[in-house]
Amino acid sequence: MLTALVAAALASPKPDPIYSPPSQNVDAYPTPSYNAPPPAYGHSAPAEGPAQYDFTYTVRDDNSGNDFGHEESRDGYNTQGSYFVLLPDGRVQRVTYHVDGDSGYVAEVTYEGEAQYSDYQPAPAYRPALAPAYTPAPTYDPTPSYQPAPSYQPAPSYQPARAFLPSPAYQPEPTYA
Repeated sequence: MLTALVAAALASPKPDPIYSPPSQNVDAYPTPSYNAPPPAYGHSAPAEGPAQYDFTYTVRDDNSGNDFGHEESRDGYNTQGSYFVLLPDGRVQRVTYHVDGDSGYVAEVTYEGEAQYSDYQPAPAYRPALAPAYTPAPTYDPTPSYQPAPSYQPAPSYQPARAFLPSPAYQPEPTYA
């Protein structure tokens, strides 16, 4: 009977698969529209024409030893200026420069004053740390203040008596047949 059921199941026609896109109910939304952003006011227009400026600054700080400065002026393509700095050896380095259109950067470097170097003083040599300056306690052999007792000798440990007899407890009598 089981074979008849299996034969009937295998003999039945198989349905063809149906492939189609899934159906969904999607609400239709309108396409968003973007408007041009409003114009931005309040920004200045880019400068047109040749640049013109002048600036100067100087820093002198006696606590840190800083002493430097810079000045520059520009009119169109003509730029000229100078800057200076106090060097560690005591001299002042001054750079005067100018730029005229196609001539490029032309600089003249001058030094004012004489270099002052301090006398050579070697740094202290490394030496290992000294040993601690304390006196250790005196070493001595103390005499015992007690008399040691003789060491304990334990008594022999208990051994139980045998629980069996090594030979039979009865005397068998001979049997005759």
